Amino acid sequence: MVGRRSFLKLSLKLLGVSAGMAAFGNVLHAGKVFAAEVKAKIERITMTDEEWKKKLSSEQYDVLREEGTERAFTSPLNEEKREGVFVCAGCDFPLFPAKFKYNSGTGWPSFYDVLPGHVETRTDYKIGLPRTEYHCAKCGGHQGHVFEDGPDPTGLRYCNNGVALKFVPDKGDI
Repeated sequence: MVGRRSFLKLSLKLLGVSAGMAAFGNVLHAGKVFAAEVKAKIERITMTDEEWKKKLSSEQYDVLREEGTERAFTSPLNEEKREGVFVCAGCDFPLFPAKFKYNSGTGWPSFYDVLPGHVETRTDYKIGLPRTEYHCAKCGGHQGHVFEDGPDPTGLRYCNNGVALKFVPDKGDI
């Protein structure tokens, strides 16, 4: 089992951020400072549409690059209950520790929180009403929408397209 500190250290390492334990502890306990430091270290990925089309399946391309939505209850990730991390299917950037996942009953993988600084949000008016959509902070891939009807402790529901994610189990779960 990977604890919050170990998981965040791994995330920082994947981002190329080096920090001593004392500095890491200070950053970890000051959530806003941590998010700002991580975001500053994210190296954006840019690819042409043709490169994305070669890398992704047609379903992944539709969701990640065209902001489509997969049908509810079609993702095998709805049933994923192992410990690990959910990463962006476009660039393998960690977005959600498995412990943030819960069953919202909506038919899409749902999370009550996200790794600080790992997604970017904007307002979406595609259905006529404003919604907050979120994208991977590294590749810009569309993940889903965030709503204010989730469980404690955040009250948020990150409603994610399963096709936009990959699950990486903890080594003990393989």
